[in-house]
Amino acid sequence: MGKRRAAAETRRDAEFAAFVAGAGGRLLHSATLLAGDPEDADRLLGTALARLYAAWLRLDGDDPYQWARCELFVRYAYRPWWYHPRGGLLDGLTAQERLIVTMRYFEGIGEEQTAALLGMARERVAAIAARGGATLRSRPAPPPGSPRPRPRATWAVGP
Repeated sequence: MGKRRAAAETRRDAEFAAFVAGAGGRLLHSATLLAGDPEDADRLLGTALARLYAAWLRLDGDDPYQWARCELFVRYAYRPWWYHPRGGLLDGLTAQERLIVTMRYFEGIGEEQTAALLGMARERVAAIAARGGATLRSRPAPPPGSPRPRPRATWAVGP
């Protein structure tokens, strides 16, 4: 391996480790909202981060967080049809509602961007987001003082 390539890979490793240390928690939270199960969220995020790591040198100034977030959402959207998320804060929503509610309300992605990323009409994204929001609002509130489930943070990089 040449010296330039070795230096580029060393730089990539350091930059990627710093990125995961800074953004890994938020990405894990999004993955947990989508998957519902912490183990499924770990697998989903692991796949997205592996793809980001492989493409790191080709980012050319693109925002790695946006790239990882899009990869996470696309990986979730195109999972096999028999996969049904279970549990979590968004329990009771369909897989499509989970995806759009997470994208729109947790990540703050606009309707047009969400529609473009998922290949849907903007009106359909708005309708699904409204339906998912109504489903969440119709749930009874948890009793005061009840503990909320917390995702386990397993994404740490380094020795």
